[in-house]
Amino acid sequence: MTEGSHGFPEEPVIRDKRRIDPETGEVRTPAEQEGAAREGGSAPAAEPSASAAELAEARAQATERTLDLQRLQAEYANYRKRVERDRQAVGEQALVKVLTELLPVLDDIGRARDHGELAGGFKSVAESLESIVAKMGLQSFGKKGEPFDPVVHEALLHSYAPDVTEPTCVEILQPGYQFRERVIRPARVAVAEPAEASEAASPGAESDNG
Repeated sequence: MTEGSHGFPEEPVIRDKRRIDPETGEVRTPAEQEGAAREGGSAPAAEPSASAAELAEARAQATERTLDLQRLQAEYANYRKRVERDRQAVGEQALVKVLTELLPVLDDIGRARDHGELAGGFKSVAESLESIVAKMGLQSFGKKGEPFDPVVHEALLHSYAPDVTEPTCVEILQPGYQFRERVIRPARVAVAEPAEASEAASPGAESDNG
């Protein structure tokens, strides 16, 4: 028998490792044997738990990795969008180039139609071509009597007329064409301004006003 820290003898630790429970007469399981052996003895030391600082650091690292992953996903999505926009832009430029090369042919078809020369097999081919370019997104514009717009019209002739109240396209010399919202060629027109503008610009009108 050993003495404790205060000089008193320590009591012996009795560990019951019998396989048969003396009270019930039943065979003990390994867990029950272990529990019986610990009775009267000191409890096993608990494993040291992670400190609050370590847990906080682990959470911070997990958050940082999550943000990195989200940032990479956003960058990849933006990259795919840029590639798709560039691909569409290149395809559109190539299509516009082809359509621009066809404009003189369409002009010839228009002149033949105006002179009543669009007939027979030539008419079928011409209408097929016009249908194809229309499906590709090409549209003609420019009508007699519409207001003059320098953004989409190119004035080749200029005059004054008493029956207009603003600069007006009085003749379409060559139709304009646009691809979707993009103007490929402006409409070439003859423009007439109100007759009052001519009178106001004349020297005689200036002397009368003086």
